Amino acid sequence: MPPSETTTTSATQILVQRTHMGGSEAYIGSVTLQWLADRVKYASEMSLLSEQHQLKDKNIAIDSESIEVIQQRPLDWSRQAALVQYLAARTTHKFPPVLVTIDRDWVDNIHAPEWGRGGKATESAAVFMPMDGNDNFGLLDVGASMRIYALDGQHRLMGVQGLMELLRQRELPRYNKDRTPVGHKISLDELGTSAAYLQSLPQETIGIEFISAVVQGETQLEARRRIRSIFVHVNLMAIALSKGQLAQLDENDGFAIVARNIAVNHPLLKDTPGRSPRVNWDSATVATKTTVLTTLQALQDMAAKYLQYQFPHWKPKAQKGLVPLRPNSAELAAGIAMFDRLFDRLAKFTSYGRLKGEDTPKLRRFSFEIDAGEGHLLFRPVGQVAFAQGVGMAVFKKQMAETEVFRKLDRYDADGGFSNINLPQSLWYGILYDPNKQRILVSGRDLAAKLIVYLLGGVDNEFDRAELRRQVAEARTIGDYAMSFEGKLVTPKEVGLPAILA
Repeated sequence: MPPSETTTTSATQILVQRTHMGGSEAYIGSVTLQWLADRVKYASEMSLLSEQHQLKDKNIAIDSESIEVIQQRPLDWSRQAALVQYLAARTTHKFPPVLVTIDRDWVDNIHAPEWGRGGKATESAAVFMPMDGNDNFGLLDVGASMRIYALDGQHRLMGVQGLMELLRQRELPRYNKDRTPVGHKISLDELGTSAAYLQSLPQETIGIEFISAVVQGETQLEARRRIRSIFVHVNLMAIALSKGQLAQLDENDGFAIVARNIAVNHPLLKDTPGRSPRVNWDSATVATKTTVLTTLQALQDMAAKYLQYQFPHWKPKAQKGLVPLRPNSAELAAGIAMFDRLFDRLAKFTSYGRLKGEDTPKLRRFSFEIDAGEGHLLFRPVGQVAFAQGVGMAVFKKQMAETEVFRKLDRYDADGGFSNINLPQSLWYGILYDPNKQRILVSGRDLAAKLIVYLLGGVDNEFDRAELRRQVAEARTIGDYAMSFEGKLVTPKEVGLPAILA
């Protein structure tokens, strides 16, 4: 469905409000998405950088001259597909306003008559015509002679331009970071949105704030420095949200929604008067002395690994590079019930039962640390995720009886199977614990999940068992020798696998 022919790209004036901040004037208004895509260019296309402009990816070739003119984060074209899909498929989409600079041809010609005595501008590059007595509201000239460049919001511009291309061509290439086409194209047909909705998109409006490339009384050098300063500051102030904060706010990722629900409602995790909080809602890690049991990010990862076989469509295929769509209410309810049942069973484990009488740090700390602890796998986020991943694989992929799975693992926990993972006698030594750096080993999570499936009797292929044994031996190898489960140095071939749980 091509975009509507009725656009504002021919408009020569925009109604704006003038603002003052930090010695700079700005003009705030709104434009259609079509206008934004057609009229606004990338910062790297400013004529003062024309010799450094890279046509392919719209970035600046950094050299001794351009680095002194402007510094910018390079555009990441791999993000365009996700931004376009967000706009085209999510009816509740919203982009923040875009910050742009506006100038005219004379700005770059130091010999132009607009540069007066001492090289100071005799007028502003922006042409504002006030309509009220206080000069606060009026019309801003955005005619064809005006050049407009995005300073903040370049990826938003990229997404809007990609959307217009998708509407025109019915397909859009996917790119890697430097704008080389990769993978299959996004098709308009695969988005599943109505023709009427797509027809309306070009005429949606977005906020826009204009700043003048030059203001009256500035020299060209002063103007460049001001624009560069604004560009740097808006990027420095845009602090990225932590993973925990994103998990708190995400209303589209089904796994994040399930994780939040369990965090606030399950008796093991929810805030309870007289008890220290058990969920870190912000950070993705657990500090040594903290009393929390887990993090919201770990809960989201647990949900994703545990429920992935039941709801594989909750996360888009990696090659599409698209954002997830919110699952329907029935699926969310089913996912929450499954994840809630996992924590019901975990809460009955011997180790988690001890939370009533012992503090979390004691159960989490390694035996060599001050106030020696138990070094328990289930009190570390990476261990919790590996556990959920392994159990999910056993129950939902291998179709093993859930009751039997938890009976075996509860007994294994009671017998100390998940404890003292920093000791050579532990199955998890070298896998989730790095004996060289004496810390948790995140990279061993997938192998740990496979071992849980093995312990439950879910690895019944001889070749798969041999490969698992090789991986375990490799993880426990130091130099030419490996650490056996008895704490002795042996050849890697002598490292076997523990007995399957009865």
